[in-house]
Amino acid sequence: MSLGESPVRTAAEVISTAAAAPSLAVLDQHITDCFACPRLVTWRAEVARVKRAAFKDQEYWGRPLPGFGPDDAEIGILGLAPAAHGGNRTGRIFTGDRSGDVLFAALYRAGLANQPTSVDAGDGLATKNTRIFAAVRCAPPDNKPLPEERDNCAPWLHREIDLIRPSLKVVIALGAFAWQAWWPAMTAVYGVKPPVPRPKFGHGAEVSLPGVPHLVGCFHVSQQNTFTGRLTPQMLDAVFARAKVLSGLA
Repeated sequence: MSLGESPVRTAAEVISTAAAAPSLAVLDQHITDCFACPRLVTWRAEVARVKRAAFKDQEYWGRPLPGFGPDDAEIGILGLAPAAHGGNRTGRIFTGDRSGDVLFAALYRAGLANQPTSVDAGDGLATKNTRIFAAVRCAPPDNKPLPEERDNCAPWLHREIDLIRPSLKVVIALGAFAWQAWWPAMTAVYGVKPPVPRPKFGHGAEVSLPGVPHLVGCFHVSQQNTFTGRLTPQMLDAVFARAKVLSGLA
């Protein structure tokens, strides 16, 4: 993937650059060249320099991650942020880590991906009718972005949703962080304010509002959830089956 010609270095530049992107391809290029959050820039670069022992011979991506999937997707999957030794290493969201293993195996079972594995950016993986993106595009320390980092990154998400708006029917929020990130995105893109009080996140929770994609909650595909049995393959399959029904794909 080629990088943007002009690095984005401030929150104000994120806003203006995202708003001006005429296509997903251009938006993706700009996202990969963002330096607006100093703490995240330092962290992603340090992880890419030090590396994990198992990947010591690999060149890490060490940059923000764009979304992945077709520009006419009916289903959007909204995650939290890239993993330090997953997407931050491979250059593709949910690729090269166990969360991605779980997610893409489920997408394959649902007929929404052409293969069940996501190993590296050149492995031939393609999603069907589904685009995956994150609320924060850089790997954060301890997997916990700061509020200002979330807010700095939000215009990238808002513009991405806006560009796939004509086809987008359902958004699956992976975890409470993504669930909360949806509300300002919904207002920014669709001009619709969230209900008061805001609906609570829960696995299988659904919110249907006029004129906006149907929102479905899903426990995050992290090891913390999948290893403990809080999220099972059957539970994940049920979410994707429901999303296909809501989007008209089933």
